Amino acid sequence: MTAHDTSDRPPFASSGAGPVIRQETADDHRGVREVHARAFGDDERIPGLVEALRVAEAPSAPMSFVATVDDRVVGHVLLSAGRLDAPRRIVDVLTLSPLGVLPEFQRQGIGTRLVAHALAAADAQEVPLVFLEGSPHYYGARGFEGAVAAGFRSPSLRIPEVAFQVARLSAHEPWMTGTFVYSDVFWAFDCVGLRDPEA
Repeated sequence: MTAHDTSDRPPFASSGAGPVIRQETADDHRGVREVHARAFGDDERIPGLVEALRVAEAPSAPMSFVATVDDRVVGHVLLSAGRLDAPRRIVDVLTLSPLGVLPEFQRQGIGTRLVAHALAAADAQEVPLVFLEGSPHYYGARGFEGAVAAGFRSPSLRIPEVAFQVARLSAHEPWMTGTFVYSDVFWAFDCVGLRDPEA
């Protein structure tokens, strides 16, 4: 689930200093809530998802990063625990969701920098795989590929195949294929796949 800058323009094409990417602190929570409420046009669901993922019991703690400009939170990305139901065993993996940038700071490369920072952090923790739902045009240029073509099964029939994507990191091994499983929090907040508005 993403709301991000979609331009390939150089990062932070403004007259001020570039954004700082760093780990989220408790003092950032209000700013992160604003980012997602405004980026997604959703006052509760996505901010609520973030808040629930911060405190959920999981095999690994979430990794949460903010982009700041003049100490203001202007972007945020969250990596949280998921699982891969692989033939040999269950593999701990990560989900990249949500990614958001304040509308007035979009198209300046901030989302790109947040994604790169998140993948580098996951790689440093020897996480083999990071999954997401999102634009193949955007994420295909940022380290992701189609997950189905790469040998993975979607957790929901409501996820368009082109949107189901994966980044294979250094710790990935060829036997690590199978079905990706979201944590319970994503299901509780109905943040998996697309609901049919006609249903």
